[in-house]
Order: sequence, then structure tokens, then C-alpha cells
Amino acid sequence: MALFYKQIKFRFFKYIPIILLFFISLKGSSIVDLKIISINIHYILVYYWVLRSPQSLGYGFIFISGIITDVILGFPLGINALSLLIIAAVATYVRVVTVRITLINDWISFIPALLIANLVYFFSLYLSDFSVEYFYFFKNSIFTFIFYPILWIIFSLISKLSEY
Repeated sequence: MALFYKQIKFRFFKYIPIILLFFISLKGSSIVDLKIISINIHYILVYYWVLRSPQSLGYGFIFISGIITDVILGFPLGINALSLLIIAAVATYVRVVTVRITLINDWISFIPALLIANLVYFFSLYLSDFSVEYFYFFKNSIFTFIFYPILWIIFSLISKLSEY
């Protein structure tokens, strides 16, 4: 009986990435916006789980999550989905070429993923005639990059709990 409850607990930890992904999408904003600091948790979540445990977060879930976010925020369909899939594609490439798993390697490789995804995001919004606050998105990118190690540690603990 105790083994049964232990298996249920570990299966719950296995589905935490998907639960978090859709919770962030249905919340309507993937950005934690405090007065000065704004962090895009959606990008960090997708990048970490595609990089470290790709079987727990599929591309279909990422695409649907982006579409849900677009619908809730009122953006043209596919802008968030495309940027999340670009983050996932860069994470997949980094997973293939990475030899050792370290926080520094993941953190440094997060820079091109963030730059390419934000470039596509800005370009898509610009072509759709949406007003873009460039300083806000620049600040968001900087703080997303800075807070990546904190969430990396939290997600690593969740990942270890789901392995047992």
C-alpha cells in the first residue's frame, strides 16, 4: 500500500511541467511582473524541460500552450506559439551538442534562445501593427536571463523527485 502511494506521488511530479505550462498559459500572462522586475517564466520552463527531460514536455503541448496564451492575451494566433517553439528548438540543439550538464552551460546557451525568440516575437508583433514597448521587453529579457539559475535549481529538484 505504501508503495502505491509512493508511485502516485512520483507520477504527480512527472506531470508537473505540463501542469505548470498550462497554468501559465491559462493565467493569461507568462510574465511575472513586479514593479521593477519582470520575468518570462514560460521561456524558462520550456527551455529547461525540453533541454533536460524532453519526454515530459512535448512540442504539441508547447504549441497548444502558445496558442492558448495568444487567445487570452488577444495577440494574433501563433506569435507566442512560434516563439516558444523556437525556444524548444534551440534547447533541442543544445541538448544534442552538450556533453556535460551544468548550470553554466545551460545558462550561457539560454542567451541565443532568448535573443532569437524575442527577435521573432518583436518582428511578428511589428508586422501585425501592435504597439511594442521595446524597453519593457529588453528589461524582461535581462531579468529572465538573470533569474534562470534560480528556476533551474527549482526545476532540477522537481526533476530529481520525479525520477524515484
